[in-house]
Amino acid sequence: MSVVKNALPEADLKVVGEALQGALVDLVDLGLVAKQVHWNVVGPRFRSVHLQLDEVVTSARTHSDVVAERASALGITPDGRAATVASASAISGVPEGWVKDADAVRILVDGLSAVITRMRERIQATADPDPVTQDILIAVTGDLEKHHWMFAAESA
Repeated sequence: MSVVKNALPEADLKVVGEALQGALVDLVDLGLVAKQVHWNVVGPRFRSVHLQLDEVVTSARTHSDVVAERASALGITPDGRAATVASASAISGVPEGWVKDADAVRILVDGLSAVITRMRERIQATADPDPVTQDILIAVTGDLEKHHWMFAAESA
């Protein structure tokens, strides 16, 4: 049951809903992964990596809210529950314990790569059914690609 009505045909709404839900899951998990690594990073580049991780957390949280609110505006109930995120995320897990700074960088480069790949698929999928959602996903992807570039430069 949807309490919000919109102009999208049902088939388009299904495509857009799947794209938004997938984006939400990936963004929530990206924020959690970055914060987990942030708490446990150690090494000579601790401070710079630690601060960079907080920037990713802030971006992921901000974008997840925008994505979830777009879903709600279309009458789609966003699901950011832990079990949903754990079962559907594209990001690999974070090891237990301390994380060396070089490993932290690799974890973020890999996680961002996985999320960006899926975001680009969602951008393509939403092009015709809902350019407004596509625009949101383009903005999210641009921001994630900037973070990816900055972390990848750390490992060059």
